[in-house]
This record gives sequence, structure tokens and C-alpha cells, in this order.
Amino acid sequence: MNAVTVTAIDPSRDLDTFLSVPVQVYHSLPYWVPPLRMERRAALTPGATPYLRRARMQWWIATQAGRPVGRISAQVDPVALARDPGIGHLGLLAATDRPGVVPALTGAAEEWLRGQGMSRVRGPLDLSLNQESGVLVDGFDTPPMLMMPHNPPALGPALEQAGYGKVMDLLAYRADPRRPIPEAVRRLLERPLPPGLKVRPARLGPAYDSEVRLMVDIFNDAWSGNWGFIPFDAEEVALLGRELRPLIEKRLVWFAEAKGHAVAFLVCLPNLNEAIVDLNGRLWPFGWAKLLWRLKGRGLRTARVPLMGVRKAMSMTLAGSMLPFHLIAALWPELLARKVQEVELSWVLETNKPMRALAEMLCGPPCKTYRLYEKALA
Repeated sequence: MNAVTVTAIDPSRDLDTFLSVPVQVYHSLPYWVPPLRMERRAALTPGATPYLRRARMQWWIATQAGRPVGRISAQVDPVALARDPGIGHLGLLAATDRPGVVPALTGAAEEWLRGQGMSRVRGPLDLSLNQESGVLVDGFDTPPMLMMPHNPPALGPALEQAGYGKVMDLLAYRADPRRPIPEAVRRLLERPLPPGLKVRPARLGPAYDSEVRLMVDIFNDAWSGNWGFIPFDAEEVALLGRELRPLIEKRLVWFAEAKGHAVAFLVCLPNLNEAIVDLNGRLWPFGWAKLLWRLKGRGLRTARVPLMGVRKAMSMTLAGSMLPFHLIAALWPELLARKVQEVELSWVLETNKPMRALAEMLCGPPCKTYRLYEKALA
């Protein structure tokens, strides 16, 4: 067999080549959805985001017999490093199942991370835990939802053969809003919220930016004790608001308030992957028309809840533990009105027992499992 060659690339010159690798290695993979090239280019152009401006990183492409067979990045984020000293990350991983490809890619990333003084490597993270994370290890029989990865079944075992071990699983749950709410959940919802607590839809229009800041403020508080948590800073909040704005729909984002102060939130987004699955990553010349028709005309039949949180102080109370159920109860009729047939709650840390209990009461067992790996660097 031809040897695998791994070459470091400069994203300021070779970004388009790097972005084309997943299309070349995954084009025949069942259910894989080519990402929009325009969005990927905007997200990964050097200096384009707060993360890309603060992190140290290197990217590589693997070739065999002159053809791309994989890609990878290695990065050191000072914000993550302050929380987990000595841990660098690998990410943006895409690879064929040919022998030798994954070890060659991870070997290059590990060598670079050792040179950066790292003692362990964790990933894949594209590029942080607040973005696409993990390797799909269970649930290959359905398409991925918006901002969730998809890869060949052999990728996880290939990482394990390269010396990586599981550090955390991220779980996805799916429900059909058309089905009756399970009896156990219905009984919980029959209990009225205490006086002073109410659920309201997000305010869009001129209030949109302030609502995004409020949402992220709750998220940073609610998630602060979670494994691997990286808070959003002010610059990232502004970027998140711009990125989500085209997908935010009226009455698909909800807040819970206690005496007029927001203490919990839920965000549901239309599953963009359903709209772009056959566009091959391109909006020109006719992709724009198809995308707009599917989003606004025909409507989408799938959606994802990527963000939910309850402020810590409130989550410790009985009323606070009920708020996620009431937020979902407010969301469900809106999904039905849009004829949504499937909604995914993802992802949930396998160690997050309260959220897992909620998701399993509503949805049943997980439909997909994404795995994060870690390896000591000798």
C-alpha cells in the first residue's frame, strides 16, 4: 500500500483545500450532510472569530497516492488551558477508514502539542466544546441534526487503536411532538408554577441583541460547573447572535422569569441540515432559492434544541427543577403548528443526571452517542 503523507498547511493560503477534504472522503457516507462552504469559510478564516484570534493552532492534510484521505487540527486555547492545565485539543477531524490514516494524522497533532508543552490531548473539538464535538459512535442510521457531527463507524475504533480512551460521552435524544406527552411528564406539568414564576417567548426585533446577552448570561451561570465548560465572552456573544439570527424563529426561544428576572431559557432551531442535504455545500447558482423555499415556504420537519439552562440558584429549588418541563411544554405547540415531526435535544453530558432524566422521560433512550477521547502525551 502507498504510504500516508501528512502535510502541515497554512489556512490563510490553503483554507479551501482543507475545507474540501471532508467532501472528498465522506461523499459516499450514508446520511452525511455536506456543510455549507460559505459558512465553513466564514467560521475558519484565520482571525475571523474570537477563538481563532486567541488560540494557537496547526492544521494538516493527509494524502495517499496523491489523493486527500484525511485532515486534522491541533489547538491550544488559553481559556480552556486555565481550566484544564496541560490539555491541548485536536479537532476538525475527517478521515477515511484506510489503515494508517488516523494514526498518521493524530501522530502529527500529538507531536505539535508536545512542542507546545501539553501533557494530554483531548478531542475531537471543532474547535471548542461550544461547537461540534466528539466522534459519533452510536446512531449511524439517521442523518445528523444542525451543528452535530457525522462520521464513519470506523473512526472511533481507529482512535482507540491509536491509543485514545474515552473521557466523556455526549448524548442526543429525539422526540416526536405529535405524540402525546408521556404520562409522567403530563402529571408534572399539571402542577402549577409558584406565584412569581412565568414562561414567556423571546422578544425579537429591537430587543434581539439584549435577549441573546440574557440567554448567554444564564448559560454561563447554569453550565459553569459542567465538565469541560468554556464560558462565552462578550465578543463571542455578539458573534453568536449574528450567527443564530437567520435561524431564530418567533416563539421557538423561551425564557422563564422569577419576579420579572430571567432564570431559565430554551432555544430551538430549525434543522438546517434538512434544507441543505442535497446542495453539496454550495448556494450558487440555485442553492439560495432551494434553501429559502425549504426554510420559509415548505418549512422543515425536523428541529434541534441545542441550548437550555437554569440559573444555579434556581436549579437547586423544586420550582427550578420544574422549569425545563414548562419550557418544553411551551415549545411543543409551536412545533406542532409548524408541522415539525422530530425534535432533537442535544447534546447532554452522560454525567448530567438531571438533564438525562428529563430527556429520557420525554424521549426515551438516547438516539445517538458522541464520544470525546483523551490520550497522555509521553
